[in-house]
Amino acid sequence: MLSTRRLYEEAPTLARCTARVAACRPDPKDPRYWLCALDATVFYPEGGGQPCDLGTLDGVPVLAVHQDGENIIWHRTAAPLEAGRQVEAAIDWDRRFDLMQQHTGEHILSGTLHRMFGAENVGFHIGSPWVRMDIDLPLTPDQLAQAERAANRTVQRDGPIRCWYPAPQELAQLHYRSKKELDGPVRLVDAAGADLCACCGTHVATAGQVGVIQILSAQHYKGGVRLAVACGMRAVAEMQVLRADAQAAGARLSVPAGQLTGAAERLLAAQSAQKQRAAALQSALADALAAAAQPGRAQVVFLDGPDGDGLRRIAMAVAAKTGALCAAFAPGGQGLAYALAAAKDGDVRELCRRMNAQFSGRGGGKAGFCQGSLPADADRQAVERFLQNG
Repeated sequence: MLSTRRLYEEAPTLARCTARVAACRPDPKDPRYWLCALDATVFYPEGGGQPCDLGTLDGVPVLAVHQDGENIIWHRTAAPLEAGRQVEAAIDWDRRFDLMQQHTGEHILSGTLHRMFGAENVGFHIGSPWVRMDIDLPLTPDQLAQAERAANRTVQRDGPIRCWYPAPQELAQLHYRSKKELDGPVRLVDAAGADLCACCGTHVATAGQVGVIQILSAQHYKGGVRLAVACGMRAVAEMQVLRADAQAAGARLSVPAGQLTGAAERLLAAQSAQKQRAAALQSALADALAAAAQPGRAQVVFLDGPDGDGLRRIAMAVAAKTGALCAAFAPGGQGLAYALAAAKDGDVRELCRRMNAQFSGRGGGKAGFCQGSLPADADRQAVERFLQNG
């Protein structure tokens, strides 16, 4: 009976091996590729939240690896390899080591969250660029920070990572994490005392090889929290990006990187004050234009400066004063912004629709008021004639 010896379990630091091709067949999902089974392999197949290894078989690229049932591991290759041939299997070691760092770091953090807060890891996937972890409790930022510090203390202590298949009698005495009921032999991972979990993945030899564990973000998810986590060089790369971003922001705000929050709060306060002053000025402008408007006559005004709210204030104030249509325009982010206000009990929706069709605009609203934009190069005189003629 065909089966594959799992060298990645026996020696997870083994990057290459010599093996015999036990079978090779076209990939039924895509005939451009082939599926090759070996009598032994260093390639980890996708599963348990961990992506598969990539590499080569005698120089032929291995594009994917999966396990068929319990016994056979298939390597998806770009070319066929005849059965019985001896090949050298070589994995991409940098990729493997990165995946081992992420997987081991996930164990340490998951075990720490479980020990400190009784939280369960109910979902896990090593993606790019982060590891996704779904935790079943709505942990606070302070709790997550505590767990992150504790997990990194485990990394610093550099205890051993042990992977083994306990005998049934030993397994019955152990309390380990598992997301589902398991039958048959169970492979356990002891992550330097921080976690004891059923797992089929590959892991580093000691906790110190994880390097560092960093929680990058946390979002509420299904009554718990979804974490984005990076370990090892992924965490280093993320910290470099964040540091560069903080330094660039600090340079623009003229403060050191550690004082960005205060600078941002001051900037937001100044922006809020400016918005209030702008609103007061736009109200004053609306009152002035309304006072100067001729009653009973449609008003079309083109201005520089007012934002969408200012155009609304102007159009409604002038329409209320004159008892006629008012259309106010100003350059905006979407081109030439506009506001149409109807006379009392009037309806500008049809006029707005026809103006948009005539001048390639977009927008709408309710009976008494519509708002939108025309292209920046719209002919203003033509627009005014259109509105004056109704």
